[in-house]
Amino acid sequence: MSKTEGVDPTIAPDEVAARRDDDDLFILDVRNEDDYDEWHVEGSYNLPIYDQLLEGDVSELEASLEEFPDDEEIAIVCVAGITSATAADVLRDHGHDARSMADGMNGWGRVHVTYDVDSVDGVTQVVRPGTGCISYLVADGDEAVVVDPSMYVDQYRRVADDQGVEIVGVVDTHAHADHVSGGRPMADEFDVPYYLHDADGGDLEGYASIADGDSIAVGDRDLEVLHTPGHTPGSVSLRIGDGLLSGDTLFIRSVGRPDLEGTDEADVREGARALFESLDRLADLPDELVVLPGHFSDEEIRPLATTLGELEATNDLFGMDDRDAFVQTIVDGLSDEPANYNQIKAINWGKEPLTDDAAELELGPNNCAAN
Repeated sequence: MSKTEGVDPTIAPDEVAARRDDDDLFILDVRNEDDYDEWHVEGSYNLPIYDQLLEGDVSELEASLEEFPDDEEIAIVCVAGITSATAADVLRDHGHDARSMADGMNGWGRVHVTYDVDSVDGVTQVVRPGTGCISYLVADGDEAVVVDPSMYVDQYRRVADDQGVEIVGVVDTHAHADHVSGGRPMADEFDVPYYLHDADGGDLEGYASIADGDSIAVGDRDLEVLHTPGHTPGSVSLRIGDGLLSGDTLFIRSVGRPDLEGTDEADVREGARALFESLDRLADLPDELVVLPGHFSDEEIRPLATTLGELEATNDLFGMDDRDAFVQTIVDGLSDEPANYNQIKAINWGKEPLTDDAAELELGPNNCAAN
């Protein structure tokens, strides 16, 4: 008899995200090794038997039973939560407490986890562990502005409702290439302004243009706009009190890559030079300013935040003072582009419509940093 008979055979991706660091949850990924290496739940264990399971062959799974803990619940991951359900059935039949992660890695890409940023008043960080994307809700009084939202608008409605604030504006720090922006849909749904720098406006109409030195009101406070081009021509950073929402200009371990506007090396070098100047400008800000980036890699701190002074000492690219060396380092270190980034950019620039299929375009690892 199954150890979990009568229990829901699936586990929600949100629960996996909340429990993945716990001692009582073991995450087993049954996808093929190449797929796992490209993108997986951090801390999971890979047993590459996906093709066998598709053929109904569970022999290798049964031969590996001793590799799985007896005293932990097992969450099994595949692409869409179907093949993993077969594996979970087998493990339950062998006495394990096993469930299939609903919707598999597709569901993992939709998970949003919120963190209060205690070091910066009124800021909530919204992390997507499956994509590396980070967005923010900045609140004061009974008003809030959302920065760099994903296309899952209800996630931000929930945060705003929990805090008892009204969303009065939406900002994109740049035209995103790795995820479909929820900026325009959210602005339309809440009937609020959508703020974007003109250099990243593409074919969009009806957005509220922002430029260096502008401010965006939220309650009795202001988000100060700093034009920090390089990752894109229209990239901005936003200063709020003791915090700096740095978008894709400055990360904890790296900086934004400047090659997603085109593939010509001359353009990439021009973007890298602009990025160097933007980073130099940020370095002139107070060392105690708290940096809140738009992406993470494998950093474990949550919320993801540190000071400018700390980054100058630990982020090699941010600390470089030789522009030519910086540019060459950027060019030499570029990795693979984000998956489907040209089509994602086209949607975010208004060149292609936002359809129900857009969510599939952004599934996969984050590659917006320069290595």
